Amino acid sequence: MESEHDRATVIHEAALGLLSDPGVRLEHQTVLRLALRAGAYPGRDAGVVRIPPELVDECLGMCPGTVRLSDRAGAGHALSADCEPSFWSCPGLYMRHDGSRRPFTSGDMADMTRLLDRLEHVSVVFGMSLDDIPPAARDVVGLSIIARTTRKHARVLCFSPEGAHAIVEARHVVSPDPWLSLGFTAHGPLRWTRLALDIFARTAGHGIPVTVNGEPMAGASSPVTIAGAAAVGGAEILAGIVVNQLLEPGRPCIYNLGLAHTMDMRTAIAVTGGPENALFAQISSMMGRYYGLPSASWVSTEAMTPDAQAGLEKAFGYQTHVDAGVSAIWGVGQLESELTVSPAQAVIDNEIIGHVLRYRRGYDLTEDAMASEVTRSVGIGGSFLDRDHTFEQFRTELHEPHALWRDRHAAWTANGSPPLARRAEDIADGLMREPAEPCLDDHQVAELDKISAAVLRGI
Repeated sequence: MESEHDRATVIHEAALGLLSDPGVRLEHQTVLRLALRAGAYPGRDAGVVRIPPELVDECLGMCPGTVRLSDRAGAGHALSADCEPSFWSCPGLYMRHDGSRRPFTSGDMADMTRLLDRLEHVSVVFGMSLDDIPPAARDVVGLSIIARTTRKHARVLCFSPEGAHAIVEARHVVSPDPWLSLGFTAHGPLRWTRLALDIFARTAGHGIPVTVNGEPMAGASSPVTIAGAAAVGGAEILAGIVVNQLLEPGRPCIYNLGLAHTMDMRTAIAVTGGPENALFAQISSMMGRYYGLPSASWVSTEAMTPDAQAGLEKAFGYQTHVDAGVSAIWGVGQLESELTVSPAQAVIDNEIIGHVLRYRRGYDLTEDAMASEVTRSVGIGGSFLDRDHTFEQFRTELHEPHALWRDRHAAWTANGSPPLARRAEDIADGLMREPAEPCLDDHQVAELDKISAAVLRGI
């Protein structure tokens, strides 16, 4: 059987071959000229460059192997090719709450951030599309809300070059540490848009970590085969890494093939919760290890509401992503192929992650864990309930969920027979109602307001 290194080499060489012929379109004249000066060759069509393997290797060599995502306490966590997994929330357009789906607003951003701040397994809070804010200002307004409401790391959802400039200003207002990161996706096949490249360019030079996303749709914007799609997505990501390193040598980059998905040939829906998505996540983590970079992927579902389908697809997704060694796993709260976020699903996802992490932790075989002397002292037919060993160990040994039902049938019916989705939404509502602790001082709040107002005035 071929090794992981052998499989990664095949995909890497295929991606390099695509970057050499036909190349990649860079729809940004400044970035295009920069690539040509660095050693890329003109392609056959306007705006297309052919990137030689030597330039790819040189730029990969500039990337740090560890990407630090600070929180606002100056701690946070470091991502690497072999780190413990970090769990993020997700972007989206709609809010599923109280039995209905509606456009997501800035008020929802504050509510969801309060919830995500209190979910123990979530490390990074993602921005959203805010329906009540003009598109050009959604990124900076969303970031401002996150900064006021949580000390967890903020992942900006970028919308415009103007917003990208404002994000840089906001980054320096709040903290000198990398408390925010951003990213953008190639719109393939083999194409980086002007918007994406402008955002990379305008945010370069400030040490802001960037997730470089390939998003091939197998059967539509890439070959239908998993390997063929991975080669196209890999070429797009390598081109994005080259661009970012030419703009800012040493910029922290995260390799993200995990946004790859397939097209359902019956409905033309982009599938994000199928077994193929787990294979793309596996490849993303494999290529991250191959390049010595952190990897990323998403856990999503086509379910419209927190139901059995969402539970199946997301539990499968989290388990396979963790098993594959993905560094950054986003998707907490995600429904409807990343279009919708649900507070109830966020609570359920937090429970799923807790299960997965407890399973991952395994068990000890120490003398204390084997507890043979305790068993001898209890004797045949005795009870362990009153033993100090049980009291000292049960909280760390036994997983205790918050939303799952673990009581008797009589108690369940006495409580109105609530399904998991209802219990999870009740928990979410309670957490969202709790006021957030102040995360910024008055000066920082005023400066963020000034930045947001300037963007809004310029629209």
